Amino acid sequence: MNVALFGGTFDPIHRGHLALARAAQKDFGLEEVHFVPANVSPHKQQRSPISFTHRYTMVALATLDEKRFLPSLMEERSAPSYTIETVRKFKQSLKKSDRLFFLIGIDAFLGIAKWREAETLLRECEFVVASRPSYSLQDVAGALPKSLQSSVVERRRSSSGTLECGGAVIHLLKGVYQPISSTAIRDAAARGSSVTRWVPSPVAHYIKKLHLYKPNRRANMEGPA
Repeated sequence: MNVALFGGTFDPIHRGHLALARAAQKDFGLEEVHFVPANVSPHKQQRSPISFTHRYTMVALATLDEKRFLPSLMEERSAPSYTIETVRKFKQSLKKSDRLFFLIGIDAFLGIAKWREAETLLRECEFVVASRPSYSLQDVAGALPKSLQSSVVERRRSSSGTLECGGAVIHLLKGVYQPISSTAIRDAAARGSSVTRWVPSPVAHYIKKLHLYKPNRRANMEGPA
């Protein structure tokens, strides 16, 4: 069985996230895509996200009609969420014959060398990196830890390229980029503007109903009663 983890802050989840998951599901024959909201992300400390409960609920609402997409509570904890720990924990539930992928955007992947146990992480599962215009496999290779860069081998697929290096496999997924900014969504919601163009309708309704992202709102810090 081919399975994927899709980790992120999801503050909030938007149509770009879903487009990436759908494209990866089709291209790699994924039977399950587990969306894993991070409780405390060690890579995004410049601002505090809204509560895990709100973000998990929005992921659940966004994936209601996607039978292969599953919201996950794996990182529902107060400590920083390190991907290597999440991957190792998740693999305990898999069979040896299962194939595990990790979905990530190119912007996040460019900092992969600074992640905890980056080299080991890249060998634990296959990475699927969603590209943006003007990015290539060379950019992916250049972001790898130095210890892996010297052993890179490139091979092509029909809709993406693949790098193999030192036991790691990284796929570049093209044609899925959507110029959607979570910051722009939050700013629009703070002004009371509609965000339906960027997020699924159930998520937009949830944001509006609970006044998420409004300045000085208790909902920004707490989950729903």
